[in-house]
Amino acid sequence: MNMFTRILINTLAGLAFGLLAVSGNAADGEGIFSGTETSEYPAWFKESFLNFGEDVQEAASKNKRVLLYFYQDGCPYCSKMVKDNFGRADIARTMQADLETIAINMWGDRDVVTIEGKPYAEKNFAAALRVNFTPTLVFLNEQGKVALRLNGYYPPDEFRLVLAYVAGHKEKSVDFHDYMATHTAAASGKLNAEPFFLPPPYALARSRIPADRPLAVFFEQAPCANCDILHKKILTDPATRALVKQFEAVQLDLHSDTPVITPGGVKTTAGEWARKLGIGYAPSIVFFDKHGKEVMRIDAFLKTFHFQSVFDYVLQEAYLEEPSFQRYLSARAARLIKEGIDINIFGY
Repeated sequence: MNMFTRILINTLAGLAFGLLAVSGNAADGEGIFSGTETSEYPAWFKESFLNFGEDVQEAASKNKRVLLYFYQDGCPYCSKMVKDNFGRADIARTMQADLETIAINMWGDRDVVTIEGKPYAEKNFAAALRVNFTPTLVFLNEQGKVALRLNGYYPPDEFRLVLAYVAGHKEKSVDFHDYMATHTAAASGKLNAEPFFLPPPYALARSRIPADRPLAVFFEQAPCANCDILHKKILTDPATRALVKQFEAVQLDLHSDTPVITPGGVKTTAGEWARKLGIGYAPSIVFFDKHGKEVMRIDAFLKTFHFQSVFDYVLQEAYLEEPSFQRYLSARAARLIKEGIDINIFGY
């Protein structure tokens, strides 16, 4: 089995800096870390020399596209992608027929050469692309341009739509937001209400007069199984709610014509704004600072620890000094464990 197909997940997702030592044998008074899994990647991943120009050219000659799959050791979402997505026969068949999948270690040292011919180490290439979550999937077209990017894990049903979108070259005729809306939006339904969501009118402008708090915009739809999980499992956690309440939090139907004034002062509708932001997954949460600048987003499946960490990252304005969310995640986890708090990185 080659080096790309076997990745043993023995460390905390993103915590490639020694945190594993606390797992299962923490010192007295320290918290316990858990939640990692072991996963084996499919043998059909491409054994690439990591010259992406050559990879794209070779794939195009086979009527295929290239998928750059960013992972990290210890990532439970990567394990879930392997088991729940790549492990399904229909998804595996589609990927083998239409894609050449290349694994990129977010923290790796192998040499890569970009489409433009620029050399990087894997970790520097991931940093240049601002990979904040794993798995991150970057689908390249026949010219080596990005056809679609997914920042995190998509469950199987949504992932099948992604594959149909990419394999069908549909980015040439419809944007991802509209495509997903056509295939997933319901004709009617009610969103999950929360007491901390601000009521309309949604006048969110803050570029001229800074706000007192950062803004979290929840883009959702109904019915939506993943939205239900967010509200019934993640947002019921007291620590999560305490973090969210420190934001101006707004909930919008990502396919609606609800009037909105964006943080930048633009008059639009919720649906048009979601389209402009490229939102294709529900629920997605887009974060803006006090001046109306987007600083972070959650646009894929997350569980409680990572969800809370994103909110804390934005609330503390940690991005100003630490642009790598994964490094921030490492430091936060280490601090919480030192304080005696148990962490299950893949639990609710």
